[in-house]
Amino acid sequence: MNPLSELQDWLARHWSPDLTVREWWDLLGTAGWAAPTWPVEWFGKGLSDAEHVDVQRAIADFGALGPPGGVGMLLAGPTILTHGSDEQKRRFLPAIVCGREAWCQLFSEPVAGSDLAGLQTRATKDGDEWIVDGQKVWTSTAHHADLGMLIARTDADVPKHKGITYFALDMHQPGVDVRPLRELTGRALFNEVFLADVRARDEDVIGGLGNGWAVANTTLAFERSGLGAGGANAFPSAARPGTVAGDLDKRAGDFVQANGAVARQGSSATSGVRASTLVAAAKRHGRLGDPVIREGIVRLHIEGEIGRYMSLRRKGMRGQGNDLPGMGNLAKLRMSEMFRLGRDVGMAILGPRGTLHDYEGGSPTPAPDHPVDRALTALALWSPSPSIYGGTDEIQRNILGERVLGLPREPGDDRTVAFKELRRNA
Repeated sequence: MNPLSELQDWLARHWSPDLTVREWWDLLGTAGWAAPTWPVEWFGKGLSDAEHVDVQRAIADFGALGPPGGVGMLLAGPTILTHGSDEQKRRFLPAIVCGREAWCQLFSEPVAGSDLAGLQTRATKDGDEWIVDGQKVWTSTAHHADLGMLIARTDADVPKHKGITYFALDMHQPGVDVRPLRELTGRALFNEVFLADVRARDEDVIGGLGNGWAVANTTLAFERSGLGAGGANAFPSAARPGTVAGDLDKRAGDFVQANGAVARQGSSATSGVRASTLVAAAKRHGRLGDPVIREGIVRLHIEGEIGRYMSLRRKGMRGQGNDLPGMGNLAKLRMSEMFRLGRDVGMAILGPRGTLHDYEGGSPTPAPDHPVDRALTALALWSPSPSIYGGTDEIQRNILGERVLGLPREPGDDRTVAFKELRRNA
C-alpha cells in the first residue's frame, strides 16, 4: 500500500481529539509515523526525507496533532541511531519518538562557539561515573529538557579534537543550573547552563570514549540538513515533549484548531516565512503592484523551490547509492538567506508600522493588529538568528571550501598539539 494511503487509513482508525497528548504520541510513535525516516526496527517506516514532509503534511491536513518536535527528534534520536549501542537505542529512542522525554544540546560555550572543539567543560573519571564541570551557552529549550546531548573534554593530553566525549546527561540532577537568556524578540528560547559536580555514567557515553568530536559532527550534520531549506522538519508540533513543559497530559485536540491547522506555540518567526504570507500582506497594504515587492516575493518563492529540488535531487542520488556532498551546509546557508529576504521584503511591505512593537509578559506584542503583520514583525526580530545557530554562515562556507571543494585548511597546530598546551581563546 502507498505510505500516504496507509497513513490516512491509520489516522481514520486511531486519531481522536479526546486522547491526551501522551496517549496520541504513544500511538503515533510506536506505529512508525512520528519518525518515518527511521529504520522499521527502530520505530520508523524507512521512508525518504521528501516522503517525511508528505507524511507530516498529511497529518496536519487530516486535522490531527503532529509528532513531537524539538531536538530530541531532530538531533538526539538520529545521532543515537547512528552511534548508539542497541542497548542505548532501546533505552532512549522510545521516549524520544513518543515525546515522553525532551532533550537539549549542550555544545557551545562562552569561549567555544565557532571553535567548538576548543570547549573547556571537563569530565573526570570517578569509578564507573564521570564528574562534569563547566558552562554551556545558547542552549535551546534547556529549561524544558529532561536530557542533554553533552560534549565534554575527557583528555587534555591529546589534540583538542581527540579528547572529547559525547554523553547523554540527566538534566534533573543536582548541580545543573539553567538560566534563561532574554532575546531581542522578548522571548527566552536560549539558556546558559552551569554544570557543577554533575554526574554521567559510563553507559551514557554515546559513540565511545574520546570519539565525541565525530559524534558531535553527526549531530551538527542532522541539525543543518533538518533546519535548512528543503529539510523535513518544517512542521513543528504545537504540544511540547517531555516531563517539564506539562503538555503530555493535556487533551490532544486542544492543540489543533477547528480548521485542522496546528495551533503553534509562540511565533511562527522561527519557522520562517512563505511567499504566500508576503503575498497576503502585500494585498492588505496595497503593495502587490510594486515591482520591487513583487521581485522580492518571487525571489523568496524561487529560494524555497530550489531547496525543495535539492532535497529531491539528494533523494534520487541516495536511491542510486550516492550522496550530494555539502547538502546540509548548502541547505543551512539557503535558510539563512530566506530569513533575511523574508525580513527585508516584509518590512518593505509594512513600512514604518513594522518597527513598532511592545513586550507584555516577556513576549513580543507587535503593534500591527493583523496576525500576518505581527508574523512579519516577529520575523524581522528573529531573522539574525539562523545565520548563527547550527553553525554560522561563515563556518558553513569554510566546511564547503575545505571538505567539498578541497581548498587548503587554515594554518594551525591544533591537530598535532595537546589541548592543554594550546593558547586559549580566553
